[in-house]
Amino acid sequence: MNFQEIKKKLKNKTVGIAGCGGLGSNAAVALARVGVGRLIIADFDKIEESNLNRQYFFSDQIGSYKSSALKENIGRIDTSIQVDSHITKLMPEELIRLFAKTDVVVEAFDKAEMKEMIVETMLTGLPSTPLVCGVGLAGWGGNELITVEQYDNLYIVGDHASETSEEDPPIAPRVGIVANMMANVVLEILLGKNK
Repeated sequence: MNFQEIKKKLKNKTVGIAGCGGLGSNAAVALARVGVGRLIIADFDKIEESNLNRQYFFSDQIGSYKSSALKENIGRIDTSIQVDSHITKLMPEELIRLFAKTDVVVEAFDKAEMKEMIVETMLTGLPSTPLVCGVGLAGWGGNELITVEQYDNLYIVGDHASETSEEDPPIAPRVGIVANMMANVVLEILLGKNK
């Protein structure tokens, strides 16, 4: 399948992005670049200078809402991508409402309790919609430790161990690897595996 055929297949697909930080912003950009036709993005947070080391934002966007700035940045990449931007803290009811008509949802939250909430909500409220999660991306190196595990419609990408902290922060290379692996899993779901 050539790139034009890939874009043609993806233009009618919709992907939900829950969280627009390091994982969400980079995964969304990767999916926009390959031609996913519609992205539904949601985040309640604003961009801080400390985010610029790993998130797909620019210094002149500091203080802006992440979901609005990400929509703007994707529009600069490809004006044909429809981006529905929501400034909201996703809770179960909102999550189901926003992502009910998606083909796949990407979980890109920072906090463990929010990750747990989206997994539980998707498994009970939208069980037929695949969910791609990121877990264990702190620090640098250890590329060989980053894997994808699948449990029915739940896909978990990362090293499954390294938690972020002051001493082991999330930084661009590892966050980017996991985000792009998550986007690649989304493509496998939407297009099938390329053997």
